[in-house]
Amino acid sequence: MRNEVRFSGFGGQGIILSAVILGRAAVMYDNKFAVQTQVYGPEARGGASMSQVVIDDAEILYPKVAHPDIYIIMSQEGFEKYGAGAEDPAVMLVDSSLVHSRPKCRCIEIPATQEAKQTLKKDIVANIVMLGALVAATHVVSEEALKKAILDSVPKGTEELNLKAMQLGLQLGKQP
Repeated sequence: MRNEVRFSGFGGQGIILSAVILGRAAVMYDNKFAVQTQVYGPEARGGASMSQVVIDDAEILYPKVAHPDIYIIMSQEGFEKYGAGAEDPAVMLVDSSLVHSRPKCRCIEIPATQEAKQTLKKDIVANIVMLGALVAATHVVSEEALKKAILDSVPKGTEELNLKAMQLGLQLGKQP
């Protein structure tokens, strides 16, 4: 089963790291194939960035994302640049703390930045909250694979905070 996943937000939100973690979870812990690509403007921190992951059970012969079926949008500018054209049957998870527009496709509102700030006292882990919500809502990779990939990817000393962020995202993503 091929999934094309597009992440977008602004530079500094961990958009690229999120895609790397998702790809790592698929390849290293769920026995799937994955390809990850990224785009960010010259503004880097603060400008719109986008990263994509193709995940498949079979070898990936065409690594380009043609029609994402899953979107994770973490900024209004990211929505406008990389998510506004999303249509059914895609699903979009939006950080409802920062994204005010809504797509034509199914939309799941996740207050990731707000919850990371209020519950965990660190808005820097909002991307990990969104990853947890993504896995809860779509099952694109397993929870265990995501957990292991997060532990492989985050800076030493931040593992506990990031696992709490993942758990918070899993709870938010399971809500109807």
